[in-house]
Formats: sequence, structure tokens, C-alpha cells
Amino acid sequence: MTPFPMISRYFAALPRVCAKSLFAVAALTSLGVSDAAAARAGTYDGTWTTVFATSRGNCSSGYSVPFLVSGTRVLSAGGGRVSGRVGRGGSVAVAVSVGASHANGGGRLVGNAGYGRWSGIITGDRCSGTWQATRS
Repeated sequence: MTPFPMISRYFAALPRVCAKSLFAVAALTSLGVSDAAAARAGTYDGTWTTVFATSRGNCSSGYSVPFLVSGTRVLSAGGGRVSGRVGRGGSVAVAVSVGASHANGGGRLVGNAGYGRWSGIITGDRCSGTWQATRS
């Protein structure tokens, strides 16, 4: 006599599942989870505050500009014209113009932070430097 006759009968009544079926179900489930996680990890939507530092030229440092990311587009979140794109892996390229001043920048967004380099002509001076961004 088995110590747990009810459990033995329960498992005997279950349909037999082959190992290939279990593997297929596990593989499909993991693909669904990784695709959903990748989709969430790859979105950079929201408002980003970017702080610029000048390393070359006679332009002021420490000024900040808000940008809006919507899908793959980078837009102005107030003041000036902004256009740009965010790539699948977080690479970003942006062009900004305010009056006669204009600059181009590139870099990377990772999670809620970003970093990169910029260059342009600000109030008549050719300048370049770095930028750092945080998503609010």
C-alpha cells in the first residue's frame, strides 16, 4: 500500500505531456516575457531636463533645457526649436535652435539618464561641450 494513495491516483489521471511540448511552451513564454521587457526598457518617453557644460569656446555653462521624447522623436518642451531622434538602443541625435543660436548634439539615453556631446554657434561664438540629462 502506498502512503498517499489519493496523490498517486491524481497523477495517474493527468494526461501525459511530452518533453517537446513542455519545451515549446517554455520557449514561447520566455519570448513573450523578454519582448515585453525589451519594449519597456526601450521606451524613453517623457520630459528630460538637459544640462549643458561648455568645454571649448566662450559660451556659458550650466544652462538647462527641457526636451520631450515621444516614441522615437525628440521635441521641444518649451522654448526654441528642437528636432531629433532616439534610436532603438538609446542613441540620440538632436538639433536645437533659438534665434540665431543653434547646436547639434548626440549621445545615449540609458534608463532615466543620458549623456553626450554637443557643438554649435551660440550668440556668435563657436562652442562645444558635453551634456547630461535626467528624465523627470
